[in-house]
Amino acid sequence: MEEVPHDCPGTGSAQAGRGASCQGCPNQRLCASGAGAAPDPAIEEIKEKMKSVKHKILVLSGKGGVGKSTFSAHLAHGLAEDENTQVALLDIDICGPSIPKIMGLEGEQVHQSGSGWSPVFLEDNLGVMSVGFLLSSPDDAVIWRGPKKNGMIKQFLRDVDWGEVDYLIVDTPPGTSDEHLSAVQYLAAAHIDGAVIITTPQEVSLQDVRKEISFCRKVKLPVLGVVENMTSFVCPKCQKESQIFPPTTGGAEVMCQDLQVPLLGRVPLDPRIGKSCDKGQSFFVEAPDSPATVAYRSIIQRIQDFCSLRQPKGEDHVSS
Repeated sequence: MEEVPHDCPGTGSAQAGRGASCQGCPNQRLCASGAGAAPDPAIEEIKEKMKSVKHKILVLSGKGGVGKSTFSAHLAHGLAEDENTQVALLDIDICGPSIPKIMGLEGEQVHQSGSGWSPVFLEDNLGVMSVGFLLSSPDDAVIWRGPKKNGMIKQFLRDVDWGEVDYLIVDTPPGTSDEHLSAVQYLAAAHIDGAVIITTPQEVSLQDVRKEISFCRKVKLPVLGVVENMTSFVCPKCQKESQIFPPTTGGAEVMCQDLQVPLLGRVPLDPRIGKSCDKGQSFFVEAPDSPATVAYRSIIQRIQDFCSLRQPKGEDHVSS
């Protein structure tokens, strides 16, 4: 996958899409639309569509395999436990869509209506959309260049009929490339509450997460906080905790202190999390008393609190 240039000027810069470092970047044209070129009309269309979505949260990480999709799914499950809260989960990991599997929705299909694509509903108040629903087989490879990925993300944001939603959670692939730039730029005018960044304790993960935080700052995406996943291993028999990934440089806590971003919490590694995801079931239901469930719930509450603080003045309900 092509990466954002190391010296990217940032999407808010007057040089966005025009600087020497932008040459060859797959998002050059998209960035240039915010720097004096004719803007993509989809930005305004998406802004209008998103008026019915109260809070928008991106789940990011520079490193793969740290549990972004697992966290996104359980953030959605946790929020949707309140039947009065409408939740939407959008999977923009175009090449590796795992949300259908984790949510127990493999084999489901997207239907077209007069108002756009209809999301697949797990519950009456929890809708899901993923490119995985558009594939004839979950084993099919998606081999797309940047522009086609951008087009699909645009279509998800503009053409899906989410209805009135309290929380839109966007699950992203690892890195700082096409999908991330597209999501941020298409949603910028619609007010993104911020990003939740997932890491594991070891330095090999943290070094990429620091890049992700740098990306957020360059594109002016607020960071709601960092979640340290797989902090320790909890034995399901005796509940004893052991470190699997030693925090040789201090883990997420020290990184958050250095970069001045909130640490939302730490989630211990419980083997039942993986089993629940493979079965497409909520871990909260499978293991309600696990220390990992307690950690998840605490983090979800903090995210809700942050979103409430970031809510634009005058918006105390979902727009109609």
